[in-house]
Amino acid sequence: MPADTLPDTTPVPLSLANIDALPGNVARPRHSRESLSAGILHFGPGNFHRAHQQVYLDTLMGDGDALDWAVVGASVMPADAALRDTLVAQDLLGTVVSRTADTSDARVTGAMIDYLPPGDVGAILAALADPAIRIVSTTVTEGGYFVDADTGRFDDRQPAIREDAANPDAPKTVFGLIVRALAARRDADLPAFTVMSCDNLPHNGAVARGAVVGLARLIDPALADWIERNASFPNGMVDRIAPATGDRERRLVREEHGVEDGAPVFCEDYLQWVLEDKFVAGRPALEKVGVEFVDDVAPFETMKIRILNGGHALIAYPAGLLDIEFAHEAMQDPDIVAYLEQVERTEIVPIVPPVPGTDLDDYLNRVTTRFANPKIADTVRRLCFDGSNRQPKFVVPSVRDRLAADAPVDGLALGSALWCRYCYGETESGTMIRANDPSWDRLVGVAHEARKDPAAWLAMRDVYGTVGEDERFGRAFSTALEALWRDGTRAVLRDYTGAG
Repeated sequence: MPADTLPDTTPVPLSLANIDALPGNVARPRHSRESLSAGILHFGPGNFHRAHQQVYLDTLMGDGDALDWAVVGASVMPADAALRDTLVAQDLLGTVVSRTADTSDARVTGAMIDYLPPGDVGAILAALADPAIRIVSTTVTEGGYFVDADTGRFDDRQPAIREDAANPDAPKTVFGLIVRALAARRDADLPAFTVMSCDNLPHNGAVARGAVVGLARLIDPALADWIERNASFPNGMVDRIAPATGDRERRLVREEHGVEDGAPVFCEDYLQWVLEDKFVAGRPALEKVGVEFVDDVAPFETMKIRILNGGHALIAYPAGLLDIEFAHEAMQDPDIVAYLEQVERTEIVPIVPPVPGTDLDDYLNRVTTRFANPKIADTVRRLCFDGSNRQPKFVVPSVRDRLAADAPVDGLALGSALWCRYCYGETESGTMIRANDPSWDRLVGVAHEARKDPAAWLAMRDVYGTVGEDERFGRAFSTALEALWRDGTRAVLRDYTGAG
């Protein structure tokens, strides 16, 4: 075929002007940007938000609904400026690629219409003051809620909270901004908004409420009372695996789908959102696109956080110590899989309360299949990240419940020991582990101390609370950590599962 008749394989740069030029196998928004107006301000518009909340909204908008519920992105983290620059350059459009072992489907979503400069307090407060913003949603990570590890409640002793309380007109945290905005609405006789957490936290709505009301009470008790009467904080369970974006994802979206996107999102095909219907200023009709509204989210979130998020922790640290790069590769390792299965089935699933319409064994089987999806390329390093905030939410509650039931905790204790060994800072091959936690330096220091005195690790009260003081857990943890140093990860996993 002559060169001038070859099909054009040049990737199409993503922008509103190029929507109609996208390849035919890439779905694109079925609504116009001009038809949209803002209704949601979202803190933390990273991969998960764009693969989850924006997908639901874009689908609804494509049906001619929720056109006044478009998203305005916001962030308090200066590091998010690079993502904002990328998204603004492509008119806030984003490619979402959902992948199974055999399929790869791409769609461009257009539910976001603005992304405020990260850290621009004035711009964020101005947007929050707009009565059109009726929902403020958040994905600010598990560590962004200032939660006490032992009680699960708001910890008003945190320095960032104390600083916002002392300087309420110049807030630096998400919750300081929300409180200042609600104060402005009260003073202007405007309605409050709904604060909707989309983070993986037990009772995330109640936790968000605790942070907002708790900070407000430090500033102005009357404001706190007004917020309690006028705002709402629905609990919700959100679920979709969406790894970080890197050069691999940017290359794949060009080569497989013909789109030039500086920030594509790759994710699994699984998607779930369960919400309480508690919205003081209205909401999009999300039930039309598969969101499930229930009276009590707690059973769903407990199931997901303990089985899925806790399961991620169980495979992450042994895989990290064994120099395994991807989650699906960890799920090809028989020793890691046997360990995951045994801890889930004997220690975690038995203490998960019943979930309406759900068989927990079936749910676990689905989770392990999702972990093994080879097309997601979820990195072990991502799963290992931020254990100091994830362990208290995903693992320690299961330990606490097991101890309360006077039930064995050997597998969960081994999980904590594997995390401690990982935080020593080198894999079993001697490869240095790069900093992988906001508190990495501290964790490395304690992990080195724990090699001689395992109790030092459990003394981190912000992680373990009073669970770290329990003699039963302490014995199981010490035994596991000493065995890891003596025998190595693989031998200890095999000993635990009986495969050695």
